Amino acid sequence: MSEPIVKLRTNKKPNANGAYPVAIYFFKGGKETYMHLGHRVTVDEWDEEKQRVRKSHPNSVRLNNLIKKRLSEMSDAKIQLETERPHVSGKAIKNKIKPKIGATFFPVAEDRLNDLKKAGKYNQYTPDKPRIEHFRAFLDGGDIAFADITPGLLEKFVVWLKYSYKPKGKKKTRLADRSVINHLVAVRSVFSHARKNGIIKKGETPFGEDGTKIDFPDSLKIPLNGDELDTLENLTMPDLRHEQARQTWLFALYFAGMRASDLLQLRWPDFQNYRLFYKMGKNSKGGSLKIPEPAVAILQYFEQFKERDDDFVFPYLKGQDLSDKFTAQRIIGNKISAIDKILNEHVAPAAGITKKMTLHIARHTFGDMAGDAIPTEELQGLYRHSSAKTTKGYQQNFIHKQSDNALDAVLANRKKAPDPSPTEKLQEEAKENFDPEDSLTDNASKPKHGLVVAFRRDNHSSSGPTG
Repeated sequence: MSEPIVKLRTNKKPNANGAYPVAIYFFKGGKETYMHLGHRVTVDEWDEEKQRVRKSHPNSVRLNNLIKKRLSEMSDAKIQLETERPHVSGKAIKNKIKPKIGATFFPVAEDRLNDLKKAGKYNQYTPDKPRIEHFRAFLDGGDIAFADITPGLLEKFVVWLKYSYKPKGKKKTRLADRSVINHLVAVRSVFSHARKNGIIKKGETPFGEDGTKIDFPDSLKIPLNGDELDTLENLTMPDLRHEQARQTWLFALYFAGMRASDLLQLRWPDFQNYRLFYKMGKNSKGGSLKIPEPAVAILQYFEQFKERDDDFVFPYLKGQDLSDKFTAQRIIGNKISAIDKILNEHVAPAAGITKKMTLHIARHTFGDMAGDAIPTEELQGLYRHSSAKTTKGYQQNFIHKQSDNALDAVLANRKKAPDPSPTEKLQEEAKENFDPEDSLTDNASKPKHGLVVAFRRDNHSSSGPTG
């Protein structure tokens, strides 16, 4: 990197007072880089030879001190970055000294949300935006430095979410535990974004082993049982929308509980040579599956609504403009919600199902059907999971054989009273045969068991024992 030079950028447009921006210029890796100081001076107020502001400027001392500070920071940043990695760009040095998005929490959070929106990640942007606003409300609307966000502060935030914050809507009185954890995840994501942009260092975080730990609570995954599936398969809904929702749900089940967003985007060309070829949107894992026999009839049913060769298989996205990724995810999310409402309010009652029924329940139902009968590696391919660990963790929700057997074994293992010893048996028999009227009479009959010794007493004398 060339030695930095402080310049008055007279090639830029002056402001109303004829002042030009002051910037530090350096040449690195074949590229010119300018770091503006955020201040302007006129040509007369600038000493080009000494690269400093003349005394004629009212704030010359402060501006010259700022120039010295920035030059020193640039030198320090260059040394630090080159220690961490051999090749450092001028842009990296500039961003290290003067980050574009500031060093406090909410500007970085806003920058991350903007990146999510530009990347079309509607399903992340939509829930995280209000979570960040909840954190701002917890802080009474003010900004906060990253260093001031401590495990203790986050603990207070959790308490505030659980007991002080009231969610919108009449039905909810407090946030669910998983929603509270998702707020912490949103805050952690902002720290990660700040670290990637060189605003904070790697270890500067309140999360981790020595800080706030994020443990997701287990969620209940209640599938449909075999009888409910039989009823659902043999059902016919008189309303077209309800019937389409029923068949869409079954199609998801037959294809290993395919995710709803992937299901709605299937097109007819995705089916070739009696197989389905598709890439899962969540992790971009591709592959193909044979078309199961029950799914063939469903494809034949929806073929009557086919308008062109590359049309959607299911009718929900027909006529929608999906060119913008962010808008497309919003449209798909709304369509899934509409289908879930039909399943819950119409299809499930018609089938006598009292459980919650959504498109995602088809995935849980397939998992329950698989149980522990299918190897994890094979299920991983069907689920399109990135790792076997994810598959194993998910499938544990539906494997109950060992715990059920253990429960039965414990309940069957009732402890009985131990058999009495010979002495205890004799004592028990003696209690059963003992008659107090026979034991102390002069002419007692012969005892049934053992020898009875009787004593005769009067006011004057007593005799010895008689037999």
